[in-house]
Amino acid sequence: MVMEANVPTGADLDAIFGALADPTRRAILARLAGGDARVADLVAPFHVSQPAISRHLKVLEAAGLISRSRRATARLSHLEPEPLRDATEWLAKYQAFWDERYHQLDELLASLQGEPADNEPTHRQGRNDG
Repeated sequence: MVMEANVPTGADLDAIFGALADPTRRAILARLAGGDARVADLVAPFHVSQPAISRHLKVLEAAGLISRSRRATARLSHLEPEPLRDATEWLAKYQAFWDERYHQLDELLASLQGEPADNEPTHRQGRNDG
C-alpha cells in the first residue's frame, strides 16, 4: 500500500493529540499563533518554572506542532500549523458522521411534530371510564 506524503500516520496523530491534551501546551500554541516567542516570553503567563515550559516545548516539537530556532542569543519557538490541519481533517470525518446523525434526528423530530396521518384523529379522545 502506497501512502501519500502528507497523510499523518496513527503515531503522528497520537503525538499531536497527546500534545494537545495538556492545557498548558494548548495555551502555548495559542500564544505562538500570534508570533514567535522566546522561552522567557512563554513562561510569563504560567505559574511554572522555565524547565517545565521547556519540557512542554519538547513535547510540542516532537509532535511537529512547533519548531525551534536560534536568533542571536535567543531561542525562538515557532508554530507549525500543518499538524493542526492534519488533526482537523481527521476530526472532520467524524464531523460528517455527527452531521448525518443530527440530520436524522431532525427528520425524526419533524415527523413527530408534523401533521397527523390521514387515518389518525385530529385530537385524542379521553379515556372512557364508563
